[in-house]
Amino acid sequence: MRKRGIALVGALGLTGALVAVIPATAEESAEAKPVAGPQWAACPDSVVMPPTVQVPVQCAKLPVPLDYRDPDGTQIEIMVSRIASTNPEKRRGVLLLNPGGPGGTGLDQPGFLISRGLPTSVTDSYDLIGMDTRGVGHSSPVSCGFTADDAYWSNIPPYAPDHAAVTRQAKIAKDVAERCAANDTEGRLRHFTTANTARDLDRIRAALGEEKASFYGASYGTALGAAYTSMFPATTDRVVLDSNLGDTHLNRDGLRRYALGMEQTFPDFAQWAADRHEAYGLGRTPQQVRRTYLTVTDRLDKTPAADGSTGALLRAVTFAYLYNEVQYPSLAQIWQTYLNPVKAPEAKADAAASPNDNALTVYLAVACNDVQWDEDVDTYQRAVAQDRKRFPLYGAASANITPCAYWKNEPVEPPVAVNDKGPRNVLILQNRHDPVTPLAGGKLLREKFEKRSRLVTANESGHGVYMAGNNACALNITTSYLVDGKMPAGDRTCQR
Repeated sequence: MRKRGIALVGALGLTGALVAVIPATAEESAEAKPVAGPQWAACPDSVVMPPTVQVPVQCAKLPVPLDYRDPDGTQIEIMVSRIASTNPEKRRGVLLLNPGGPGGTGLDQPGFLISRGLPTSVTDSYDLIGMDTRGVGHSSPVSCGFTADDAYWSNIPPYAPDHAAVTRQAKIAKDVAERCAANDTEGRLRHFTTANTARDLDRIRAALGEEKASFYGASYGTALGAAYTSMFPATTDRVVLDSNLGDTHLNRDGLRRYALGMEQTFPDFAQWAADRHEAYGLGRTPQQVRRTYLTVTDRLDKTPAADGSTGALLRAVTFAYLYNEVQYPSLAQIWQTYLNPVKAPEAKADAAASPNDNALTVYLAVACNDVQWDEDVDTYQRAVAQDRKRFPLYGAASANITPCAYWKNEPVEPPVAVNDKGPRNVLILQNRHDPVTPLAGGKLLREKFEKRSRLVTANESGHGVYMAGNNACALNITTSYLVDGKMPAGDRTCQR
């Protein structure tokens, strides 16, 4: 198992300072600057839809300001995709989609949702609009110049067994930040923020000729959606936030909640594996399976496997495979591979460009630019020591120092404040056990949106509720809201 980039976003850690310029904490004007309508055409060959999707998919590029403080200045292009409603009588508008990240491509998301069984009532009601957000893929991409042999990949997640490990990680994080600054020759990275992406969404809405736009976002997409409807309550229609960070941005608290999520979700896999001990040999009880994990990762920390895999890699793989219960058999097989590791051979240097370069660049830019991060290494050492005890499975990784501690650019504005003054149009979906966005994040966002929102908690395990899980109750509630506007009268719990 050599997928160094797996669970990349979930494995990272971050820091940055504030100069208030744009009032992102206040409701922004609903009058977006007029933009020429999209010129729809075939999507690039790299935009691949699932083979089961037999409906036409089109793409177009739309201009937006690089810097919204200078709207007539440098423009960048955002590529959007569309699977249009074919039922004019039932069509009610557009549904903007974001799959998470930041840094994840979203041009294929309309097709992905359809391939997962998105109800026809939803595809009749909306044109599904995917996109590569600013800086990603086909939307004016940016690069820090990461290569495949970067030291950064070999320690993701950056699990720190002691203070010295945090100090070592600080050197790696500083190098990453300095390379990003050196590669940012045009000074564009500072403009990649959640607030600016939310402004892009409203520009896209206007370019599509819609008075309002609905929105579905998952994972980091919940932060973007929360910012979008907070900044533009008058032009956002039905908003669904699925698997929540808990705010409009990712900060140290949100990152450290990854460890909480893994502690809450891991027992589901441990019980599954214990029930199948005769097949996989990972432990007869959940407690024994947990001990197996801790023992094997510790061994790999000290002696990497023959293929070069480390404890950091196995932690990243385990974290990622907890995203969906259908991955449990594969995870059990991977664990079996590493039960008796041997010393790794010398690895050959490989300076090829990393396929994760663009995704990691945008992830770091948005996370570092959105909010101020602590710059004191001692702060991270204390946090790591605390979370190593509180959350042994993952805490010493998600509390560790990240490149944002050394980021060149200070934030140009405060993070977007949740706006609880507006229509009741925010449906919050959350699994009870989620490895990366635990239930605590959904509850936090529910409290912040107050009367504008309702929380639907599915008694399920994994990352993603709507079209990602199998909970009929949550599926029905969400579909009913998107199609008919029926918001639950109160918060709901959907049984497994």
